[in-house]
Amino acid sequence: MKYEISVIIPTYNREKYLGRCMRSLLTQSIGKDNFEIIVIDDGSIDDTKKILNAFKEDIKILDNGKNLGLPASLNRGIKECSGKYVVRVDSDDYVNKDFLKILHLFITHNKKFSAAACDYYLVDNDENIVERVNCEKKPIGCGIIFHKQDLISIGLYNEKFLLNEEKELRERFEKKFSIQRVALPLYRYRKHNENMTNSLK
Repeated sequence: MKYEISVIIPTYNREKYLGRCMRSLLTQSIGKDNFEIIVIDDGSIDDTKKILNAFKEDIKILDNGKNLGLPASLNRGIKECSGKYVVRVDSDDYVNKDFLKILHLFITHNKKFSAAACDYYLVDNDENIVERVNCEKKPIGCGIIFHKQDLISIGLYNEKFLLNEEKELRERFEKKFSIQRVALPLYRYRKHNENMTNSLK
């Protein structure tokens, strides 16, 4: 089945947050026949599989079998999705109920833009809002709707970049295409001690 939007969710050992992420996407205001959710389990060794199993009727699960890294997981999801548009959501984050509807409306009514990114709220572990963030001033890899074919045309994510993969992708993408800001905080970016960037610091 062909969908308008494919939501790509890479995950690795995120049992604590995954359910919240899934529920926020399964209660979107856009019709369920307009989008698919693809979760790529990158060799999780916690109870991630049990959490995903609870949602198996509503999502497509891809299991890497072993840990291949974030960019490889994202690329697999994009290659196997059927949507015209691709949106990445990280498995420890969650979104506003109108997230997909507004991004889709924006990209379909502004043909000159190849992608659209929304502002986001930085939230803590208890989902308290810490800060509203302008996505142009502090860009992240999520909350952006892309034309799938545009991502394919630039060669997808570089699998050598296990950190800052989204910055490297954006640099290549913006040499050829444009990303427009949607000044609405539709994405919830969770800040916690297990974030990849925090752990590496």
